[in-house]
Amino acid sequence: MNEQTSIQYKNVIDRCRELFALKTKDYGTAWRILRLPSVTDQIMIKAQRIRSIQEKGTQKVGDSIADEFVGIINYCAIGLIQMQLSDDDPLDMDYEQLQPLYDRAIEETFSLLNQKNHDYDEAWRDMRVSSITDIILMKLLRVKQIEDNAGKTVVSEGVRANYQDIINYAVFALIKLSEEQ
Repeated sequence: MNEQTSIQYKNVIDRCRELFALKTKDYGTAWRILRLPSVTDQIMIKAQRIRSIQEKGTQKVGDSIADEFVGIINYCAIGLIQMQLSDDDPLDMDYEQLQPLYDRAIEETFSLLNQKNHDYDEAWRDMRVSSITDIILMKLLRVKQIEDNAGKTVVSEGVRANYQDIINYAVFALIKLSEEQ
């Protein structure tokens, strides 16, 4: 992988992890009550808001498009963490318990990026942020279909792989947005 991409990726993730830690201090792990389809719907809301702002060219709520992409990354991480935990795990967890789970989810996702980036040769750098948004929405519709099918697929990747792809596309969007400034 391109060294620059690796550094940029880690910088984006550091920003996301920091916000995740701060929100955990503010809210605890209230999100643990969410079932996976509810996490997917939260991600969908954020992606739809990004698309709406992109199409309208204006916004009335203060959170920026970049903030929404950070939210997408963190909600996907929440989904991946939920998949690691069972119903027997406590709802209330402190950040020290969550950090290794967050880091593991991100490390596995970064590993997937390395593999795909090798094959696709950083094709995402030629994409528009609006196209990245559309791909995230498409992947969310796939996840919703898989969830509606009780997690069963015939030949397709499952929810986990789609969450990982969504994280990587959201990171790409944040990198591209930072380069446009």
